[in-house]
This record gives sequence, C-alpha cells and structure tokens, in this order.
Amino acid sequence: MTHRGQLILLPQNRIWRTYTGGATLDRIAGKAQPEDTHYAEDWIGSVTRSVIPGREHINEGVSPVVVGGETHDFRALIDSDPEYFLGAAHLAKHGRSPMLLVKFLDSAIRLHFQCHPSREFAQQFLNSPSGKTEAYHILGVRDGITEPYFYMGFQNPPSPAELKHMIETQDVAAMERCFEKIIVQPGDTFLIPGGFPHALGEGVFMIEIQEPTDFAVRYEFDRGGYVLPEAARFMNRGLDFALSLINFNRYPREVIERDYRCRPQARRALSELSWQETLIGPAQTPCFRVCKTQLRDTVTKTEDSFYLGIVTDGACTLDVNGRLHHLKRYDKFFCPAGLGPVLFEPEPHAAILECYPPN
Repeated sequence: MTHRGQLILLPQNRIWRTYTGGATLDRIAGKAQPEDTHYAEDWIGSVTRSVIPGREHINEGVSPVVVGGETHDFRALIDSDPEYFLGAAHLAKHGRSPMLLVKFLDSAIRLHFQCHPSREFAQQFLNSPSGKTEAYHILGVRDGITEPYFYMGFQNPPSPAELKHMIETQDVAAMERCFEKIIVQPGDTFLIPGGFPHALGEGVFMIEIQEPTDFAVRYEFDRGGYVLPEAARFMNRGLDFALSLINFNRYPREVIERDYRCRPQARRALSELSWQETLIGPAQTPCFRVCKTQLRDTVTKTEDSFYLGIVTDGACTLDVNGRLHHLKRYDKFFCPAGLGPVLFEPEPHAAILECYPPN
C-alpha cells in the first residue's frame, strides 16, 4: 500500500470549544492577525469526535493527515491497514482505537471548573472503555501572566451538598475557594486523574495528553460571555450524576507536587549525546505513556509501538526510507507501529515529546 513506509504529518485540526483562546495557534499557523476565538484547541492525530451540544451536525475532531503529499481522514487511514498503523498486539487488545488523544490547548481565559470521569467510572456507568484521565505538558505562558497556574483537586474540599448548592446558585467565588493555585512553568508536566475537579488558568499554552473521549461535566456555566446550554453541563444528565464522579478528598498542594507532578524518570541512551526520558509511565497511569527525546547528534531510532511526536524545541530532519522531512518547533507527526527505523538529525538540537498508547 502506498502509505506504508512513510511518515504521517499532522497539520492543524482546530476545534471549537466553550472557552476562548487560540491566538498562539494562529501564530504557529502563520496568520497575519492572530486572535482569540472559540477555536482554542488543535487536536493532534485524533480519531475522536468533538462532542458539543448544538454542534452535533458538524463533523469536528477527527484529524486530517498528510501522507506523501496527499491528505487523508486519519480514521479512514487507520481502518485501511490497522495492523500496520497500530501494531498486532495493540489491535488484539484494544481494537482499532489508538486509545490516545493529544491536543494543543491555548487558553485566553481560565477554563470552566470541570471534572472528567475515571476509566472505571466510564466502564461502569458510561458504556465506554475509556474515561478522561489527562496530563498537561506546559509549553509557554503569555506575556503579562506573572503567575501561570491551574487548579487541581480540592485543597479545601466542600461536602457534596455544599458543592451542589454552589452549582445551583452559581457561586463561582465559593467554588474557587475550594482550590489553591498550582503554579506552573514551561517544561512542567502534571497528571490529572479522572475524578479530580480542575480548571486551567488563563494564558497557558500546553500539550494535553488524555484518554480518547470528550467526556466532561462542567459545574460553572458562564465563561467569557458564553453560557453553556444545559445539555453541555452534565453530559446531558442531572446534577447528582455530575456530583457522583467527583473526588471530594483533600489534596494539599504538597501532595499534588509530590504525587502528580511528573518528573523525568528512566533515561534511555540513544547515543553518546542524545537520550530519551520517561515522563509518564505505568507507575503513574495505565492510560497512556509520555516520553521526551533530547537530540544532540544524529540518531536512528525504532520504537516498540506507534506514537505521536511533537517538536517542542529546536528543529530536526527525519529521514524515513530516504524521504526527508524538515520539522520545526511545534510540528507534529505520527510514526506507525510498522514504520521501522527513523533517522533523526537535529539542527543543531531538538526536543521531541512522544505520546504513546497504554502498554
């Protein structure tokens, strides 16, 4: 087949969201007048549909991809040769789902207070193999933001009855008092398990790695002048359902820093000067894996599964079966399981974030 032995390139795949942002993504795309709109995310190598009530008639989420200069629907491309793209072991365990969703997310405002189901909750109550455990890898912070942050887990937990009252009355100030800011900087990585209430702060540009669903309950209804329709608040279910998936335990900031900040772990030498380090492995979550490769010299690399790669710093040239691909910062690609060795030549250095499916 003509797609075999080729790198899959991933152009922008902008998705409408209920908050505003995206000016950074406009700049990456080379737009003359970048602006913040509701197209605040770029879904990378996605086969997941976006679920926004009122926009069901719009086919959003599944990525266009480029192979040998031709554009394809990523879902259809995988279905055309699933064992080559995903690998026999993955196919036997998970079927034709990559079990992974990766995004660029660029916030102009703080996102809604929200919560996603855990995998166990989704399997029990949502008839889904996946929930929405996710991870944040921070890339940048907008000018003028002196204290970039996100909220995660309750530091001052309310009771379910107290939170229910806050939601019913939309007492956002009381909701905010349930949290303390977790300060972030470029290069930080955090894991946000399903069930943890959270909200990303304004002015943060990041990569989000997550289970491949668009499940969310949002218990703050009005952000940036947009009021969520009722169907978009609690996944078209009631408030008691939304409360049932929330973890009400107390997580002090030092516990978040200790247990959910993902620091580089085992290092795999690729050459005398280049290496790959694990940021998120099975010890943190069974839902996905994340590594970062630091290139300082020419390296030939073969992986044991497919992965999504994002150049987060520098630039490099990839030689794939004699085809050369020059990739600059924030370019993205997909390496199929059956692709074989790829030669990486940094110019003069590069960092690549690599997102893998579950083991």
